[in-house]
Amino acid sequence: MTTTEPATSIRDLSDDEFETTYRADRFTASVIANRLKYVVEHMSTAFLREAFSPIIRDWYDFACTISGPPEHDYRMAVVSNSLTVFLGSMPDAVRNAVEEYGPENLAPGDVLICNDPNRGGRHVNDVLFTRPVFVDGRIVAFVNICAHQLDMGGTVPGGFSATKANTYENGLVIPPVLMWSGDAPVRSTFSMIFDNSRFGAMLLPDFKSMHQQLQLGERLVHENIDRYGLDAVLGTLRYTCDTSADRMRDALAAVPDGDYHGAATLDADGLDDSISYTVHVTLRKRGEEIEADLSGTSAQARTCINCGITDAKTALGVALTMLLDPEIPFTSGTWRHVDLVAPAGTLVTAMPPEGAPMMFWEASGTLLAAVFDALNPVLGERAVGGDYGSTNTHNASGLRADGSFWTSATQCGGEHGPWGATRDGDGDSYTVLFNLNNLDPATETIEHDSPVVVLRKEHAIDTGGAGRHRGGAANLKDSLWLTDAEQYLSPFRTKEPSGVGANGGRPGPNGAMWIFPGVDGRGPDALVATTDDVYAGSTPVAGVLDPRSKALDPEHGTYHHFGGQKAWRTTAGSVLRCLTNGGGGWGAPFERDPRKVLADVRDEYVSVEGAARDYGVVIVGDPHFDPENLRIDEAATAALRGPA
Repeated sequence: MTTTEPATSIRDLSDDEFETTYRADRFTASVIANRLKYVVEHMSTAFLREAFSPIIRDWYDFACTISGPPEHDYRMAVVSNSLTVFLGSMPDAVRNAVEEYGPENLAPGDVLICNDPNRGGRHVNDVLFTRPVFVDGRIVAFVNICAHQLDMGGTVPGGFSATKANTYENGLVIPPVLMWSGDAPVRSTFSMIFDNSRFGAMLLPDFKSMHQQLQLGERLVHENIDRYGLDAVLGTLRYTCDTSADRMRDALAAVPDGDYHGAATLDADGLDDSISYTVHVTLRKRGEEIEADLSGTSAQARTCINCGITDAKTALGVALTMLLDPEIPFTSGTWRHVDLVAPAGTLVTAMPPEGAPMMFWEASGTLLAAVFDALNPVLGERAVGGDYGSTNTHNASGLRADGSFWTSATQCGGEHGPWGATRDGDGDSYTVLFNLNNLDPATETIEHDSPVVVLRKEHAIDTGGAGRHRGGAANLKDSLWLTDAEQYLSPFRTKEPSGVGANGGRPGPNGAMWIFPGVDGRGPDALVATTDDVYAGSTPVAGVLDPRSKALDPEHGTYHHFGGQKAWRTTAGSVLRCLTNGGGGWGAPFERDPRKVLADVRDEYVSVEGAARDYGVVIVGDPHFDPENLRIDEAATAALRGPA
């Protein structure tokens, strides 16, 4: 079957042309596409239900896809509703792994794995599992799972840290090798992994589950082939990619031609704060095509905060989709009208061995922010406010009283936070970065798995970017640690607002991170307050803070480097506080409906003082003790806002 794209858009094809192109009529192609979507969602649901690892079970840190055969260039045609940051790199990862291993060397029942960031993106904890689907001795598709493994060796338990200097410290790198051959486990591959990882007992059942889900996916793909015919299924794989390409082409056509520059910055790497890292992007839009040129981006970092070129590609696709048409299906077709020009050896195109990727979504997310910075001024009312910019990832480990080892990863930092506002409304206040798509672990689960008590998880007042539509509020999280611990903390974007404003909206303010030390193994007698006076007794981890009070002071404060200690050693009873950045506002703040400002004050998104200062709305009453009797002072508001 030919793999050339149709000369015109799908909607312009006649019924006969459509059937000739895709070997199925429109209705049948739509049915098959939805049935294949069911395949990856069924695989995802089953894996999520069976997973042992908390980062899979509670965080949804995996993705399932279906790719076309080698003659279709392994195009990713179907994706699960899961971790977006995996999806853009997975077609390249599948292609590179299979081509290196040799498609002619694969047989029914094989499962090929690879986790090398330089072959397929992401970081070493993210292992790709790919299984060929055969019909009459010919590979007709691949079903794939990429899933984060809780530990893949290296110098830091759990892996999450910005302190590792190179590939060798980062963790086990696996080239394309078989993990199952003819559905029989390859003992040498299992031994290689378990000899180098800390949690083999947890990884093993997850590996077995992934094997089962790949078998399930293969069976369901075969059911569709048996029902509709091989030509129709292969044609539908092409159709789903062409649909994405058509929608992206239409979205790009609506952007004025021109050259647009954007930039965004990471505070520092894990070595010291002498270097900040900036991603530069120049978008050259012509007709229905766009080129993203990353020339001028900072050289690759000295520690493992980099990402690879396929991760940069992912971020570019996410940014354009979110800004121009969020309904574009995320397949290989998304990038057909998008070119990426990127010199090697930068923060987002790191090269081994020194350019190790671990916190890869931070670098790729910075590229996403740079694209927002470039296009928002052009888009006007279609602009989108920025998100909280960094997951502020927490990774800790230690020993319980009985001597048993514990670890906690991505649960007690600022992994979740706000989005920016849009023309459609206020930004959400508690979700994940634009380039992620995962779950929020339940507090009960966090406390069950690790010696920690989650004391506070709440919205912080006056932290959403002001605008006609308000940015989402920052999240404030306090966690009390019941044993001594080594904590690896990675808040990357506290120097400059990441929640950039859109269409006249203001940016969301920056956050920070502090440790309140325990005393004699005891925690505080009460919740640590949120007023500025409490920070004097804290140990600052990150943020721009007043040198004496240690409270936030973005304009005149001193930057504190998260890597000031390679591992922050805390004693039992210590409290870790993480305050995320706020989401960007949309539209002029003084154009916000005063009734919405009143509701914000009642709900304590905005203070009485903030309502007057940021929105020109004077609220009378006590929002804390008498919220129902708050009212707007119409005359004072009119005086502040001036003539309509």
